[in-house]
Amino acid sequence: MPYQIIRLSKRDAIAYLDLQRPEQGNCIDGQLLQGLADACAEINDDPQVRVAILSGGDAPVFSLGWDTSLLVAEEEPTRRLEFLGCAFDCLPQLSRPVICAINGDAISAGLELALACDVRLACAEARFALPETSWGLIPMGGGSQRLGRIVGRGKALELILTAEAIDAQEAHRIGLVRRVVPRDRLMAEATALAERIAARGPIAVRYAKEAVSKGLDMTLEQALRFETDLTIILQTTEDRAEGVRAFLDKRPPQFHGR
Repeated sequence: MPYQIIRLSKRDAIAYLDLQRPEQGNCIDGQLLQGLADACAEINDDPQVRVAILSGGDAPVFSLGWDTSLLVAEEEPTRRLEFLGCAFDCLPQLSRPVICAINGDAISAGLELALACDVRLACAEARFALPETSWGLIPMGGGSQRLGRIVGRGKALELILTAEAIDAQEAHRIGLVRRVVPRDRLMAEATALAERIAARGPIAVRYAKEAVSKGLDMTLEQALRFETDLTIILQTTEDRAEGVRAFLDKRPPQFHGR
C-alpha cells in the first residue's frame, strides 16, 4: 500500500515507518495519523515482519508536534480532543515491538509519538519537551501518562510543569531514551537493535511486549497470572520446541513464528 504522509518499507523482518512532512517539521495532522494507523494495520497483517522502526525520515527533526489545524479547529471540540487522546494508540497496540529512531527534536505531540513506541534511540542533537503548560494546556496525546511510566513521576512532573526542553544526554540519563548516537549512525544502530530482536522467537517477543504493556495496568497478582497464561500458551508452539532443541544441540534456533 502506498503512503504519502507515512512511508512504509520492509526489508527482511523489519518494517520502516518514516514521517514524510519535512517542510512542516513533521507536524502531526489528521492525514499523518490515518497513515500511521493504516501502516500499523498492514504490519500486523504481515507475518514476515517481526520489528518496526519509526523515524522522522529525511527531516532535520523528528516531529515538532501537532499541526495547528488540529488545535484551532472549532467544530466538535470534545470529540476532537478525545481523538487526539488516543491518536498514537496504534503503536502500543501493534503486536510487534516498535523502535523509535529520534533523528532530531521531538516536541509536544512529537515526543508523545515517541513515548508510544517501545524503545527509543536518539541522535545527539535531539531535544525533548512537552511545552503545553506554557500554552495554558496539558499534553493531549498521552504524554502526561506515558512519560511518568517511563521516567518516573517526579521527573515527568518537572518536565511537564516547567515546559522546558532537555537535551539528548539528559534524556538518556533519566531513561527516556535507551542510547544516544551520532546522527549518521542512528538508523544503523536502530536496525542492528531490530535485527537482534527479530532473531528471537517472534511469538515470545510479541507476548513479552503484551505482558509488560498490559501488566503495568494490573495489580501484581493479576499481572503474574497473565504472565503465566501467556507462558502456558507458548508451551504449545513449534517455536518453543525449536528453542529447547537448539539449546540442547548448542546451535542457533530457527524460529518460524508457529
